[in-house]
Amino acid sequence: MRKLSLLLILAAVFISCENKKEQELQEREKALDLREKEFTEKEADYKSLLLLRDSLQTIAEDTVGNTLVIKEWPANIRGIWNSKVLCRESTCSNYVIGDQRNEEWQFLSDSTGIYTNVLNKKKFIRAFKAKYADDKILLEFNSDSISKSKVKINVVLDDIKDNVVKGTQTITGQDNCTARFSVELTLPQKK
Repeated sequence: MRKLSLLLILAAVFISCENKKEQELQEREKALDLREKEFTEKEADYKSLLLLRDSLQTIAEDTVGNTLVIKEWPANIRGIWNSKVLCRESTCSNYVIGDQRNEEWQFLSDSTGIYTNVLNKKKFIRAFKAKYADDKILLEFNSDSISKSKVKINVVLDDIKDNVVKGTQTITGQDNCTARFSVELTLPQKK
């Protein structure tokens, strides 16, 4: 009888220990859920701060020195220009020195800012992101991720006169080859 009562007492202690361990495990799970919730809130705050930082960087990038970069083309630049782009040097197999292209460049602006479209025989070719500051136009184009060939094009137009704008265009191909072109933009002759 004594052994039986000792066995019952041990079983009761064992069962109460199991319940205590299960209760501790549930409490740990609750604490972990609370920490995950706090982490999710902090992550959302962090992402919000990143967006704020990026928007502030965009504003900061809109200034060069003490000069505010414009958000609309001046009247003497805005509109359609005829372009003559001539290859001056090349390490790319698809660009040969002396190659020439004649296209139309449209200097446009909207609520997103300023940009330049390039057209060949009224067919859209590409859109450059643009910046205009300190009497210099900077244009940039990067091919998208689904394009067959990766290309980066930078244009610096730093010789701006009333009817002629001149500068340089640099194309970097996907195999890191480069081609440099002289760019001359002229206003179309009025009929």
